[in-house]
Amino acid sequence: MVKEKEIKEKVGEHYAELARQAAQQADTSCCSPQPSCCSPAESEVVNPISGQIYAPEDLKDLPMEAVLASAGCGNPVALAELHPGEVVLDLGSGGGIDVLLSARRVGPTGKAYGLDMVDEMLELARQNQQKAGIENVEFLKGEMEDIPLPDNSVDVIISNCVVNLSPDKDSVLREAYRVLKPGGRLAISDIVYRGGMPEELRRNLEMWVGCLAGSLEESEYVVKLKVAGFQDIGVEVTRVWKREDLEGTEIAEAVDRLSPEARQVLPSFVSAFIRAQKPVPSTRGCCG
Repeated sequence: MVKEKEIKEKVGEHYAELARQAAQQADTSCCSPQPSCCSPAESEVVNPISGQIYAPEDLKDLPMEAVLASAGCGNPVALAELHPGEVVLDLGSGGGIDVLLSARRVGPTGKAYGLDMVDEMLELARQNQQKAGIENVEFLKGEMEDIPLPDNSVDVIISNCVVNLSPDKDSVLREAYRVLKPGGRLAISDIVYRGGMPEELRRNLEMWVGCLAGSLEESEYVVKLKVAGFQDIGVEVTRVWKREDLEGTEIAEAVDRLSPEARQVLPSFVSAFIRAQKPVPSTRGCCG
């Protein structure tokens, strides 16, 4: 079995390199040296997966680096039904794309936090915030198993294909529950699988980094959310990923290195939107 320390080190290395590549690609894209010459939606160097997830209007006026650093599997901001004035936390915020989109939706009376453990991603995200000119944003250094925010301080928690990267998902969900306000919402995009997972996948560090090996079975996700205290839980499949959808990504190359038997289970992995809510304590008296 792969050790927790190994997983976190590999994940950290991978996303640090992704941040460096995003900055480098943006510097050499059609938008350099004048970023106004094209939008992320128009560029040919947009991340091939994220390019299928975000609508052009989502990407308008965002820094190219934020889009290139995105490694998500869904668009939780579009699905979370954010409202002006809300406080939002993005777990594993990367280059900041979902934090910046959230900040737009909650407006100047709200706030969007981004949490990430990778220094290179945090530096890139803060640069992207500055370029976007969005003030109601704060990026925090930390791990989602130990969120550096007070109890009952957040209205909505989002995450984009990051919870599966944690080797201790029970701690992640307990922490999410802790920092949410009563009535607060969990609205995350993640990879889930249906059916059995070959042990070859579970032991493969590349598959952990690629968001497959650490994914939960759909019903297991629901159970863990209930144990953490959540209610009103829903899992909605948003996309079934095929090998051709991954063309041009590192995960595609890693999948090709698997045995034929392991490659056959790829259609068992799907993007899903996971909803849940922290209950509001009852105000009824002892005799009510």
